[in-house]
Amino acid sequence: MKQENKAKIKVKQTFPLTIKRMGINGEGVGYFKRQVVFVPGALPGEEVVVEAVKVHPKFTEGRIKKIRKKSEHRIAPPCPVYDQCGGCQLQHVTYSQQLAAKRDILIQSLERYTKIPVETLDIRETIGMDDPWHYRNKSQFQVGQQDGMVIAGLYSLNSHKLIDIPDCIVQQPALNEVLNKVKLILQDFHIPIYDEKKNKGVVKTIVTRVGIATGDIQVVIVTATHELPKKELIAEEIQKRLPNVKSIIHNINPKKTSLIFGDKSLPLAGSETIEERLGEHKYSLSARAFFQLNPEQTVKLYNEVKKAAQLTGKEKVVDAYCGSGTIGLWIGEGAAEIRGMDVIEESIKDARENAKALKIKAVYEVGTAEQWLPKWLKEGWKPDVVIVDPPRTGCDQKLLDTIKKVKPERFVYVSCNPSTLAKDINQLSHFYNIDYIQPVDMFPQTAHVESCALLVRKDQ
Repeated sequence: MKQENKAKIKVKQTFPLTIKRMGINGEGVGYFKRQVVFVPGALPGEEVVVEAVKVHPKFTEGRIKKIRKKSEHRIAPPCPVYDQCGGCQLQHVTYSQQLAAKRDILIQSLERYTKIPVETLDIRETIGMDDPWHYRNKSQFQVGQQDGMVIAGLYSLNSHKLIDIPDCIVQQPALNEVLNKVKLILQDFHIPIYDEKKNKGVVKTIVTRVGIATGDIQVVIVTATHELPKKELIAEEIQKRLPNVKSIIHNINPKKTSLIFGDKSLPLAGSETIEERLGEHKYSLSARAFFQLNPEQTVKLYNEVKKAAQLTGKEKVVDAYCGSGTIGLWIGEGAAEIRGMDVIEESIKDARENAKALKIKAVYEVGTAEQWLPKWLKEGWKPDVVIVDPPRTGCDQKLLDTIKKVKPERFVYVSCNPSTLAKDINQLSHFYNIDYIQPVDMFPQTAHVESCALLVRKDQ
């Protein structure tokens, strides 16, 4: 029977398909001969002719050959490399429909990974942006060479071809200018560019970050080697051509890995951090410190966290996966005490400095929540509210087990991945009621869905 299923669709076979919904990566999802077919660029309601590109035992990946019936929400993407780059997935969709689709992706994840009747949940409309372009405050572009010129951009979808992106329309314009000038400086000084295939060369990645409220810019040059040739000259030239660059860092990453940063960062010029402000809050950001990529939406998201936490000034609050302390410090004035933890040492250093600057009573420790929460509990310190903002992989199982033991009154889950949010909520649903989930669009033009979920402890 299994063999029969596998043989139903063949590679390069073309067939008609009606798109039923949008998948978690922004692709269209349809069914042909009872098999799921994922089609990038296809929209719900469209009738398309599809060519099978890859056939897996349980699903098929296809590409559009022809659109027979177009969605009313389809528009022409404004980016010239949209179909090659893969950084955005939804530029061909009207913005209002992107917001509706993101709420739907969240609902699908809850239907798939939880036993909770989703129709009983309060899942709110997605909070969007007034202007959903030029919002990203950080770029991490791989560096390469093409026709003797230094290029920088992203690898094309499902390939290792580097697409040069001199003007990315979801990045802050200042970052595009900085990136283009840094490329020219590397070119002028004949700095060897890293070649992954040959495992030779020096510069791998250029990372730029801008403090949108301050205009401060940080440039990080990531190398495969411990030495960056002519580093003093490079730093001097960057400062001369780009006076807004306040911090120039050399990061060393000799490993063959998808991770951008290595463990060692060396300051080349300026300060080690740049400053950013959200509302009245100032944040000091080092090269590897996590900070939300869309400050305008971050304010909206953090205000949702503040609403969900419902602080009265008496609560003890834990900010797990705290990064440089942004969430905890945003809501900190309403808490009796904030305690946070993160595995990155530089982030904790930043968090401590940020707390001091804001005069907020906070304790920050290097390590994991599952290490620190039981320790604090033994010392008689029990949190009333725990806030988590985990990576895409979701909460660590040990952390979830710790939450089940500690049982804070409120658990506020900030998620950047609806699938792991649903899986983690499912585990906690024996102990907690899901009060509501509020999606927030942090990354317009992409399929990413961020949300803030409030879980309230069930009466014991």
